[in-house]
Amino acid sequence: MSRLLPHPVVSLGLFLFWMLAQESAAPGPALVGLVLAVLGGWALAMLKPGRVRLRRPLLALRLFGTVTYDVIRSNIDVARIILLRLPARRAGFMRIRLELRQPEALAVLACILTATPGTAWVEFDAEEGWLLLHVLDLVDEEHWVRIVKDRYEAPLREIFR
Repeated sequence: MSRLLPHPVVSLGLFLFWMLAQESAAPGPALVGLVLAVLGGWALAMLKPGRVRLRRPLLALRLFGTVTYDVIRSNIDVARIILLRLPARRAGFMRIRLELRQPEALAVLACILTATPGTAWVEFDAEEGWLLLHVLDLVDEEHWVRIVKDRYEAPLREIFR
């Protein structure tokens, strides 16, 4: 069974996502979803991901809440900037030195920053620990450094310790 479904939770998630996206329980979409779920599990197995242990699951849940709040707030801020064409706004790139080094934690941070409207993870220098971040509303760089380091990096360091 492990050869057919090397990552059953991932395959189940992919299947459920496909079925929800199709809004149908008909045999055709279900068969396509099943094939995609099995192939997705195999693809993940070929990447040979390491085992990840979350050290602080409640902190991970709190981080999820923080990110959800930030995404909603950022959607409103970006809409306001674009629709109202607010003056004195500038987009730009900035560099932030990160202490995170675990690939899994860095991947989560990249997802958080890219999923939050108005920010995009551009590049990471693994040797030096520098993150290149694009920000739509770069008024105060120190504010963005504090957001990344205090709201996201600090909890991730504890979760993936």
